[in-house]
Amino acid sequence: MYKQDLFAAGTDTTSSTLEWSMTELLRKPEILSKAQAELERVIGKGNQVQESDIAGLPYLQAIIKETFRLHPPAPLLLPRKAETDVEVCGYTVPKGAQVLVNVWAVSRDPSIWESPNEFIPERFLESNVDVKGRHFELLPFGGGRRICPGLPLAIRMVHLMLGSLIHSFDWKLEGGVELESMNMEDKFGITLQKAQPLRALAMPIT
Repeated sequence: MYKQDLFAAGTDTTSSTLEWSMTELLRKPEILSKAQAELERVIGKGNQVQESDIAGLPYLQAIIKETFRLHPPAPLLLPRKAETDVEVCGYTVPKGAQVLVNVWAVSRDPSIWESPNEFIPERFLESNVDVKGRHFELLPFGGGRRICPGLPLAIRMVHLMLGSLIHSFDWKLEGGVELESMNMEDKFGITLQKAQPLRALAMPIT
């Protein structure tokens, strides 16, 4: 059962994150071009992205962190349960209460993030904030002993897949859709999906 949970957690979050990443990159083609330039410089034109390349791709990493921040794959994480009565900021959480962490709201809190509703990967280039549960301002996978078991798989997959998609292909919106008219609405559930799926055309880079 643990293996099934691991793969489900890793693949669901990855597919959601990839779709949101590509959506944001298509909305801001200057960011896409910058990421493609980094990949070409580090990996070389025509070469495949390898897991060992990821450490040398800080802008790609920043794009993925910013996607996790703005579009957390599990917006309320998984439910927790209070083992004892706990007082938090003057409120009592009774023993046995179900606790949900709204990481979607935390990730858009203007007291924590500058221009919180804007997709700005550069905010992470000079930051040591990661997504592994050590920084409470960015918790797309939770933290502590109950951190998402799919995190290691999801992190590897999303970097490799997004890097490969934008290194091997140029992209444009299907059917002449204007950037300004892209639907950016969320569909809340266990994972945060786009209300309308992204439709884009891929053209091989030669």
